[in-house]
Amino acid sequence: MFIQIIEGRCRDQERARSLLERWQDEQAPEAGGWLGGTYGFTDDGRLLAVVRFDSRESAERNSGRAEQGAWWSEMEECFDGPVEFHDSDDVTVLLDGGSDGAGFVQVVRGRADDPAKLKELVADAEPLREARPEIIGATLALEPDGTFTQTVAFTDEQSAREGEKERMPEEVRQAMETLIHDVRFDDLHRPWFASRP
Repeated sequence: MFIQIIEGRCRDQERARSLLERWQDEQAPEAGGWLGGTYGFTDDGRLLAVVRFDSRESAERNSGRAEQGAWWSEMEECFDGPVEFHDSDDVTVLLDGGSDGAGFVQVVRGRADDPAKLKELVADAEPLREARPEIIGATLALEPDGTFTQTVAFTDEQSAREGEKERMPEEVRQAMETLIHDVRFDDLHRPWFASRP
């Protein structure tokens, strides 16, 4: 799997969402290898889009389509300033990966000193399934420099907040504290989703 994270301060959220929905209706059928996306606006007005393809090659082919370029020229007008793109074909799927029925999504960005160790820590998801049943699933996307984006899908925000009060095992907590840094949490209170039928 290949994941692209698109992030930028959005000055016209209504139009941005409309254009994303239009892309799904008009262009998704022609975007070979497109699997789906998770979208939402942060509390400080940024659009976050986590888009999944079956491979980097499929994503690059889609980016090269003239129709995609024309659509993006409209989409760019919704942003107030530059848009960041983060690409990863080092993707780990946790539990069920997520669900288009999730009521709340948290996107965690940061940097790992040892990406392989981070993957190892998050790969064993069965204890998480028992301890945090409100977590439907997640994806972990790693970039070559150790930057990571974890997208976590929850049943609903209230259950997520209750689950946050549960203390993680001490060895996991200590490992995380020494392994990752520059961590930022972005809450998508009203996420929406798209998937290839």
